[in-house]
Amino acid sequence: MKFQSYRFLQFLNKLAVYFVLTFFALVMIFPFLYMLATSFKLPADTFRYPPRMLPRDPASITVEGFEKPLPLYYVEVDGQKQEYALAKSNIKLGTYAPADNLTATVERFVDEATPTGGENQQTALVNGKEEKLFDVEVDGQIIPMIQISQTTVGEFVDPRNPANKTYQNVRLSEPVESISAHPENYSAVIELNNMARALTNTALVTILVVIGQLVTSVVGGYAFARRKFPGRDTVFVFYLGTIMIPFVMLIIPLYQLMVLIGWTDRLAALIIPWIFTAYGTFLMRQHFITFPKEIEEAALIDGASRLQILSKILIPASIPALATQSTFTFLYAWNSFIWPLVIINVGNEKNHVLTLALNVLRGRASDTPNLILAGAAIAIIPPLIVFILGQRFFVESVASSGVKG
Repeated sequence: MKFQSYRFLQFLNKLAVYFVLTFFALVMIFPFLYMLATSFKLPADTFRYPPRMLPRDPASITVEGFEKPLPLYYVEVDGQKQEYALAKSNIKLGTYAPADNLTATVERFVDEATPTGGENQQTALVNGKEEKLFDVEVDGQIIPMIQISQTTVGEFVDPRNPANKTYQNVRLSEPVESISAHPENYSAVIELNNMARALTNTALVTILVVIGQLVTSVVGGYAFARRKFPGRDTVFVFYLGTIMIPFVMLIIPLYQLMVLIGWTDRLAALIIPWIFTAYGTFLMRQHFITFPKEIEEAALIDGASRLQILSKILIPASIPALATQSTFTFLYAWNSFIWPLVIINVGNEKNHVLTLALNVLRGRASDTPNLILAGAAIAIIPPLIVFILGQRFFVESVASSGVKG
């Protein structure tokens, strides 16, 4: 009994942990899911309050006697909610009452009430104010009344029997909607803001930066881990110390250097300065230090050169560390914004990267947030996929000792 009770408590503890983790995971992922869902909506659906998760389109129906399909709305008919088609809108409806009995109101269409007295319209004194009189028919009698208020309604017809009509306020009516999606938003945002060119530039810059950092980090990390030369540790400490320098302090001197070289407004300025990384060198150095020296010594005795040892032994055994650095570098290069904003002219769209294109799109499509979020989805999904594919290497990189069993 005690053992079963212990197992039951363990089960409850695990259930509680999974529940809490699942709850916070949903809270964290909800903004992304809402962004993705909104990118498939129509502009009007994005402004709807209260907001809804899934995209919906107004339903329409073909009604006999009408050339075009009519939008469907829910209307109250005999106390029941039914689906009726909107045949006419902007019909003016007035509320009228006798001047001596303002509580006896009736509703009539404005075009059905004619001015009392014709061109010389009569008036009546109501609460110390002159009000115009209108002839309104009530139970077959024409009674002069004043107009108390006026509103706009729509004419709704039964799709099955267009002769059945009812009137109500269109703005306050609930439209009939169905869940749908508009993937054409993505093609629209690509055409609107030349997003395809920006996506190509971003992919090119990111891939070259990742490859460049891997090469320099592997070579530099191996040199600091295995090669002995005067001042090695001092140079490494100074090199590692550059991580502590804020990027904002480097913008001006780096920009002046790009002007001197002539790389302003060119993609080379987004690639070459960033293929050297102290963090990557430190990561690879620490990884190479854990690699047993005996394996290298055996390879040297067999006549292998340092380059062969690095390319055929160390690099294949360092896949987790390389994948980890590649993931971090990819995310940084893909999402870089400040430096491209400084070095690339906003008007030079052929050299834009995604972050710059999204910044421009924010102004061009300010009235269509669905297109802005479609552009954001284009920018977010690729690094998200890379992170999901590369995250399994993080733990393996920490646990790996450099020796494959």
